[in-house]
Amino acid sequence: MLWIKALHIVFIASWFAGLFYLPRIFVNLAQETETVTRERLLGMARRLYRFTTILAIPAIVLGLWLYLIYGIGKGPGNGWMHAKLALVVLVIGYHHACGSLLRKFENGNNKRSHKWFRWFNEVPVLLLLAIVILVVVKPF
Repeated sequence: MLWIKALHIVFIASWFAGLFYLPRIFVNLAQETETVTRERLLGMARRLYRFTTILAIPAIVLGLWLYLIYGIGKGPGNGWMHAKLALVVLVIGYHHACGSLLRKFENGNNKRSHKWFRWFNEVPVLLLLAIVILVVVKPF
């Protein structure tokens, strides 16, 4: 079980690294007017989104393994796990929102400002903070 936990943590950290950086690329894309630079940023965003998606899959599968097979977080007194799983659903939604925003940039349909993307960039930080607190502190 410890190997599964260790791998789960590594894939979660890697997934979040991508979720932290991808919106930073969006900030730059929202400001960029030069075609060559814009295409380079779009290429970076595409590759990062693809790689981040690949990292998300084992993170989720290993988390499900820990929950369903080993029963971590099951039973009475584990309300923290339900809250954590709700936040994980939000992280997955955020990941998909990044994909949707990337497609808007690719199609030239982005209507959001670089300031909006700066705020959007803070969401995964708050989600990770809340998830880690729930897992470590287990407040309920």
